[in-house]
Amino acid sequence: MGDGERAKAVKTTYREALRDALREALRCDDRVFLMGEDVGRYGGCFGVSLGLLEEFGPERVRDTPLSESAFVGAGIGAALAGLRPIVEIMTVNFSLLALDQILNNAATLLHMSGGQLPVPLVIRMTTGAGRQLGAQHSHSLEGWYAHIPGIRVLAPATLEDARRMLAPALADPDPVLIFEHGGLYNLSGELLPATAPEDLDHAAIRRSGTDISLITYGGSLPKTLAAADELAAAGISAEVIDLRTLRPFDAGAVSASVARTHRAVVVDEAWRTGSFAAEVSARIAEESFYELDAPVERVCSAEVPMPYARQLEEAALPQTADIVAAAHRAVD
Repeated sequence: MGDGERAKAVKTTYREALRDALREALRCDDRVFLMGEDVGRYGGCFGVSLGLLEEFGPERVRDTPLSESAFVGAGIGAALAGLRPIVEIMTVNFSLLALDQILNNAATLLHMSGGQLPVPLVIRMTTGAGRQLGAQHSHSLEGWYAHIPGIRVLAPATLEDARRMLAPALADPDPVLIFEHGGLYNLSGELLPATAPEDLDHAAIRRSGTDISLITYGGSLPKTLAAADELAAAGISAEVIDLRTLRPFDAGAVSASVARTHRAVVVDEAWRTGSFAAEVSARIAEESFYELDAPVERVCSAEVPMPYARQLEEAALPQTADIVAAAHRAVD
């Protein structure tokens, strides 16, 4: 980064980048409003909407009753009526209480109406473990939602994506689910001004490499980049692919990376069985089988309810050392 670019960069956090995106959306479009449990007076369960109630008022930042089915349904109705609601669900496990609204209404109305009823709804929720919140608040279920046609599934893992994914999500005529990993909220760094519209359709190469592809998304990206650093010290050049969008899945980016490196490790905080890592691995087998010089490796969470004790939680989650070990199995 040159001196001129550095002068334009803003020091921020993932949480603040999300808040700035919300503030910009509320300022730029009177149709936009935020709704959810504790998003107003409390400032959001994770502090993302802190101060927005005071700035925009209770009509634009609405605290809701404790009923995910009700307020997600209200968001769907508001979207059908021409508004641009942003619905916050505290943690991904609570979204299961609104699964009927998401699966049977939001995702299907455009199709079932022959294109007459778009649902331009954004649903934000916190996902992931690593914060000692116990088995009921530590799920990674974004792969479940990526199974559903009719919605877009985003997993911002960087400051840039946290800041810039919301605007095109609001412009999408389909419902968009944004999964914010709870372990990223305190991530800090420098954020440059946007130079082009945000692309929600393609994965990103976060680090180039020639020996192995490390494919991940969301909260596992920092661990995967750390693993790439360790592998580089051992003489292994790892390419890191951040999927960014799980639906639609950018299979072309994965295939292109595997064609360059001929080996792959897929890192996914979800449970291994039926995980999104399984989908990525299957696509590699279908589309890049003859490019592979070793079997695809997967690094996922242990198949247990997430423990509360810190040492057990860390043991259950994919860690940098696990990613490095999987890469060595593929390369050695």
